[in-house]
Amino acid sequence: MIEKRIDELIKILNKASYDYHTLDAPTITDQEYDDYYAELVKLETEHPELVREDSLTVRVGSTVIDGFQKVTHEVPMMSLDDIFNEEEIREFDNRVRKVIPHPTYICELKIDGLSVSLLYEKGKLVRGATRGDGVTGEDITHNVKTIKSVPLSLPQDIDIEVRGEIYMPKSSFETLNEERRKKGEKEFANPRNAAAGSVRQLDSKIAASRNLNTFMYHLPKAGDYDIHSQEDALNYMKELTFTVNPNIKHAKNVEEVVEYISYWQEHRPELPYEIDGVVIKVNNLDDQRKLGFTARVPKWGIAYKFPAEEVLTQLKNIEFCVGRTGKVTPRADLTPVHLAGSIISSVTLHNEDYVKEKEIMIGDIISIHKAGDVIPEVVEVKKERRTGEEIPFQMATHCPICGTELVRKESEAAWFCLNPNCDARKIEGLIHFASRDAMNLDGFGDSIVEDFYNMGYLHTADDYYTLYEHKEDLQCLEGFGEKSIQNLLDAVQNSKNNSLERLLFGLGIRHVGKKTATILAQHFETMEKLQTASFEELREVEDIGEIIAEEIVSYFASSKNQECLQKLKEYGVNFTYIGKEKSLSADFENKTFVLTGTLSIPREEAKEKIELRGGKVTGSVTKKTDAVIVGENPGSKFTKAQELGIPTWTEEEFLSKVNDKS
Repeated sequence: MIEKRIDELIKILNKASYDYHTLDAPTITDQEYDDYYAELVKLETEHPELVREDSLTVRVGSTVIDGFQKVTHEVPMMSLDDIFNEEEIREFDNRVRKVIPHPTYICELKIDGLSVSLLYEKGKLVRGATRGDGVTGEDITHNVKTIKSVPLSLPQDIDIEVRGEIYMPKSSFETLNEERRKKGEKEFANPRNAAAGSVRQLDSKIAASRNLNTFMYHLPKAGDYDIHSQEDALNYMKELTFTVNPNIKHAKNVEEVVEYISYWQEHRPELPYEIDGVVIKVNNLDDQRKLGFTARVPKWGIAYKFPAEEVLTQLKNIEFCVGRTGKVTPRADLTPVHLAGSIISSVTLHNEDYVKEKEIMIGDIISIHKAGDVIPEVVEVKKERRTGEEIPFQMATHCPICGTELVRKESEAAWFCLNPNCDARKIEGLIHFASRDAMNLDGFGDSIVEDFYNMGYLHTADDYYTLYEHKEDLQCLEGFGEKSIQNLLDAVQNSKNNSLERLLFGLGIRHVGKKTATILAQHFETMEKLQTASFEELREVEDIGEIIAEEIVSYFASSKNQECLQKLKEYGVNFTYIGKEKSLSADFENKTFVLTGTLSIPREEAKEKIELRGGKVTGSVTKKTDAVIVGENPGSKFTKAQELGIPTWTEEEFLSKVNDKS
């Protein structure tokens, strides 16, 4: 079987190589070629006796701080306008040539990290600071000093500020997330977020363990050092032992700019770090001064943003997953493929209508990308690649776990398993109960919950609170010791003190999300009052519609649910709303706020702090917005706030106003 697969791969690769190099008519993409080649190398490494002479592989020869101090940048750290296509690149060039007839450009890779300013006095590093809102940032010197590529002293005894990007290499990101998975901690979504979270640690040991790196790209006062071009500035920073990205191009005209962008858009996956575009700057600094600035951005530079990365892979099979509500979702199993720094082997197909709309068949070659650079999704089917052997999609008619016939309501696109005793529904319900926004049972990852269910220790939510009775048996399980089991039991014990809204959300009542659970807990204050509330009483509560009210009444009418709740109460789980009381503040009361950029605290936490003080958070900036709270790498909301003259707060200013005690 292995020998046959090796033969197939060699045949595919040899033909692809001939088509590409000899005929100049490639039949598969570079990405597909690389995946086939990697598979061949792996098989030949594991089975050297099967290596053939015509295989293509043969031809290849410790500081802790109390808080962050505010830093004011002497020269503002301005951002660049974003553009997204070739037409906009040429429009930028036309604008420049109206002032500078024969400009040349420096093209640099746009590193996907966070901006940093490094300040040196007499050749010694004295400060590292974040960009913040461009005028005010935060002092992160203790963490910057842990980054090996940042020189603590320079070969010249000079005063100088340099600016660049802190980033996390792909290898460091993968290692970090692997460690977090083992600990049952939430993984970082991408290297940029991981880097941002790392430099905002009060304990520098944490930042040191993250293996961050830097590229320097800007000299704010280049003229002070007799430097007259961006290219010379980059070379001077290299002389000073700073790390400067090697993939720089001095483009003589806009055509060379377009070629540079095209090249790196294709070769982006080969880099050991993430990039999200290309920065284009007029090279001559005197020309930059002539071009000047708008009210918010330089006229001499622009940032070209790559489109969401898209790759091809084969849809090998479609399976069906059962959620805690009984919703059955088709999931595509894919030939594993690298996409935006991750290996993707499956993708949700949402529902029957979605699959039919995209005309997806088993065996299809499909293109996928990451929506918002986070969630993989199907873009389209490559119908021209079909061979005739593809299998049409058929929606499951029965639950893949318990065999119950599925039901589709007229008002919904999804099919449901209505069997309350379905194992899959129970496991997903138990996982949800333990999740961070519900009862927050730290350490109870998906696999542990599923194992405990299959072993008979967990069946319903109340069983978490009797696990202590099985302590000795659990300690005998492979991979568990006395300490790890005790940590799980401690987490269960601590959860008894949670406020009512967490329990309500954890119960998994259909249509009762985190926000609705909080509304119900605040209104009824105790579980007993909510349990006895009528449909009409529920409808009187703000934001509780007919469908939600019906689901709540139905849930509490169930004898099994009543039995579970009674046990939870007997085991000492809190049934009362003890959420944080509102503490109205003149800075927040009756005011509207917008959040933008990466914050050091979760957005939900920031939102809660505002709401507890009488304010509200909206998603867009308007004339009615009272203030915009700005984190790292803010987007268009920050720009719009400046245009409208709306006050902006740095995160430090925001936390100062709430005293960070809520």
